Amino acid sequence: MTLTFSAIDLDRQTDYLALLAQCPQVASDYSFLNIWAWAEEYGLQWAWDEKLVWIKQTRPREALWAPVGPWEAVDWESVFANTPAGPAFIRVPETLAGIWQARLGARALSETERGNWDYLYAVSDLIDLPGNRFHNKKNLLNQFVNSNVFTYVDFGPRLIDQAMAMQEDWCTWRDCESSDMLSAENRAILRIFDRWDRFDRVMGGALFVENIIVAYTLAEPLTADTLVIHFEKGCPAYKGVYQAINQLFLSRSAGGFRFVNREQDLDNDGLRKAKLSYNPVEFLKKCKVTITD
Repeated sequence: MTLTFSAIDLDRQTDYLALLAQCPQVASDYSFLNIWAWAEEYGLQWAWDEKLVWIKQTRPREALWAPVGPWEAVDWESVFANTPAGPAFIRVPETLAGIWQARLGARALSETERGNWDYLYAVSDLIDLPGNRFHNKKNLLNQFVNSNVFTYVDFGPRLIDQAMAMQEDWCTWRDCESSDMLSAENRAILRIFDRWDRFDRVMGGALFVENIIVAYTLAEPLTADTLVIHFEKGCPAYKGVYQAINQLFLSRSAGGFRFVNREQDLDNDGLRKAKLSYNPVEFLKKCKVTITD
């Protein structure tokens, strides 16, 4: 298998999304917005063959991601027939890992990557916040709603300058300069803002108090029934602002979606606690897979 990798290209967005739609299982990592936003941080590149798009990261270490396309229709025995052992595949959705194990047997060695599992929630749960499971979230939402005169608006090009200014303030509040992860995330967000008008499916919302933006969220349809939230930022001076932007965005913009994917926790204890606190209904599990000789 000889592949020629090149930079992620905005002009092939439609072609990529057509192949992504043929994947039996779609993880948040593989949305076009995600691979574009993080391309520079991970040194992401892609290579195209007849049926698949192959994705490779070159930073901080070289690794392959899962190929994108109609997994079940691919002759994997032929694809990997003359492939020597090489970089491991990471972020592999469990459906593809299972296909490889069924087709390649002992050649496909799989191990779970808990930090890369996507958290899936019922949209109706995060809108209604029902019962004792969501008591604290509903309390925080009510505190924001009852303490502020606010306006919610759909995110669009006219809000970018204000969102960028808030993002700069947010990085000051969180001291992004002292965190490689937060600095990288900030650059990924700015990369989206810089090309906002070029993305086919980007969407979001923003909250204003006294004509000042206090929260925003950026999202994207992932499959026919699942929406993925990529970024969600709020001003810490407003208690409950995160619960408010999440609930208002989903109630206004998630019609027709059953699930919301809030991405992975990257083995960060704080992120894991926060994501579990919203009571996921399922995990989209991912693995590291090594194809041996």
